Amino acid sequence: MLYVLLALLSAALFGAATPLSKALLSSFDAFQLAGLLYLGAAIGASGLAFHKGPYTLPWRMDRRNRIRLIGAVFFGGVLAPLLLLLGLEASSAASVSLWLPLELVATAILGTVLFRDPLGRFGWIGMAGVLAAGILLSIGEQAAGISAGLLVMGACACWGFDNNFTALIDGITPAQSTFWKGLVAGSVNLTIGLITRDFSGTAATTVAAIGVGMICYGASIVLYITAAQNIGATRGQMFFAASPFFGVVLSVAFLSEAITIIQLAASAILAGSLFLVFRDKHEHEHTHEDQEQEHEHVHRHDDGHHGHEHLEAVSGRHTHKHSHKQMTHRHPHWPDLHHRHGHL
Repeated sequence: MLYVLLALLSAALFGAATPLSKALLSSFDAFQLAGLLYLGAAIGASGLAFHKGPYTLPWRMDRRNRIRLIGAVFFGGVLAPLLLLLGLEASSAASVSLWLPLELVATAILGTVLFRDPLGRFGWIGMAGVLAAGILLSIGEQAAGISAGLLVMGACACWGFDNNFTALIDGITPAQSTFWKGLVAGSVNLTIGLITRDFSGTAATTVAAIGVGMICYGASIVLYITAAQNIGATRGQMFFAASPFFGVVLSVAFLSEAITIIQLAASAILAGSLFLVFRDKHEHEHTHEDQEQEHEHVHRHDDGHHGHEHLEAVSGRHTHKHSHKQMTHRHPHWPDLHHRHGHL
């Protein structure tokens, strides 16, 4: 029960980022705010990032993983938050909150196209429903809503690339990836913002922006990782999917935004669509070849993929360099370090 509550708290904090960012946009331009938010995220994730686990520095990673991390930083850390904030300037925080699940659609489509990881029938229907909810919201807000919707859709597409790159990064933990993404991307956006425009924030709003990044991005991710490690990634993501609805509620309470009939209809479509997405199960017989390269990441020995032995007794989650012997088995799975295979 504790980890379910942590997953819900993570969703609530992440959902709060949208209305809080909307309020802060009156004090900063999009580049400056994106930079401050992601620098805050780096601070918020730093505790878990270097608490335990592998400590491979980005410039010491192999070329393939370094390119993946650069891609995650560029798409997920530099472009995505900037596009999101530009969309937030033109639309209500409630509508932007309900557009954010388009990230799920982008991640799934890119995973299918780039890595041939198929979705089942329920998954495709659910994705179509999420897209329909986003289109309905755009139409409901007329011309400004359409432009804002396209900007947020662009942000979600960038996060889709980010998610697929991050799923393949080997040698650093998700918290460490978040730390480097926040540090590098936040510095880049803040620098651009300072070059193109005078800094308009006060000491109070600057601290507030960094604090929102620390809590709503950094701490939220730390809580989500902690929950997912104990209740499973799929269950964790199911609870985290409530974040758009927290965003809507907080937009009403914090910004006094009025909820429209179209937003309520989109919320209902979105809830049903997310239910179908998480009902979808991908399972088939597949083989892990024995020529896989040696890699390092956090794992357990009871997850069906890590049956190697240690000289000393080891239990729970741990990390070290290891390789995999050839294995053929069948179980439900999602694209990750061990499941990037093609299908006929």
